[in-house]
Amino acid sequence: MESQKKKIEKAAAILYDTERSDVPRIVASGKGVIAQKIIETAREAGIHIQEDPDLVELLAAIPVGEEIPVELYQTIAEVLAFVYEINNQFKDKVNQT
Repeated sequence: MESQKKKIEKAAAILYDTERSDVPRIVASGKGVIAQKIIETAREAGIHIQEDPDLVELLAAIPVGEEIPVELYQTIAEVLAFVYEINNQFKDKVNQT
């Protein structure tokens, strides 16, 4: 019988608060149970979850509380643009009802 590797779930959360900083920061990061809690908390708060294993690997390497490195700005900007677009579409649908 062949053994299968169990996927280790990882998660990282960023916060981009323009009133506090011009740069997004890592506010949570972890794997396993901690990752599940990060994801669960985000879902409960209605926060969009972007599933990107390569990106989470990069973000998980950044200590909590630290700013996103300049090298990741373009990638994070793309994710934030996507999230803002989704939020606007959702608001439009809610306002139409």
